[in-house]
Amino acid sequence: MVFATGNSGKLREAQEILGRGFSLVTPAEAGITQEIPETGNTLAANSLQKAEYIHNQLGTDCFADDTALEVEILGGDPGVHTARYASEGHDPQANMAKLLREMALQEMEASLAREYGIHTVHATRKARFRTVVTLILDGETHVFEGVLEGRIGLEKKGDGGFGYDPVFIPDSLPAEDGTLVPNTERLTLAQTGETAKNAISHRGKALRAMAAFLNGK
Repeated sequence: MVFATGNSGKLREAQEILGRGFSLVTPAEAGITQEIPETGNTLAANSLQKAEYIHNQLGTDCFADDTALEVEILGGDPGVHTARYASEGHDPQANMAKLLREMALQEMEASLAREYGIHTVHATRKARFRTVVTLILDGETHVFEGVLEGRIGLEKKGDGGFGYDPVFIPDSLPAEDGTLVPNTERLTLAQTGETAKNAISHRGKALRAMAAFLNGK
């Protein structure tokens, strides 16, 4: 099955979640070398656009995802621009630097306003990841969603994961028995390890819903 991504981390994550019963390939491995269009204004629109592009080109079963990081103090940004927040180059380091810079600016402006007696809402560093996965199977379209709640740290921590993982602190983490417990150590997704991340991640939730659907076919 073709997964509309060129991100090796996402491909590995999806393969681990779907299991040995599925063999995933990238569009490049399937012969598509041009960039897949992604011009929608919502996650659902982008996810559908990418999946339909692959299906129209290859005529095969495929799926695509689109993910947004929504930060409270930034009014929901970067949103659909998450991957290209700092530039068109999909540069994770530049994206995280811009995110931390913009959040610090908003916090400073709110603090100054309160000093001058201007009422402002005490925004927190709350954030969430949202993923929409679109599967085209036997010509029919199916949609799956996942959300991960958390907050943005003050600095990058951890060497694992990809994207914004070094600055995203999930509210909960999986315990040894599989139950979720509060993330009291404030570990970022880049510090949790791949297995723990997949158990709680937004994309993991959407992909597990898709896997359950596929295994029930």
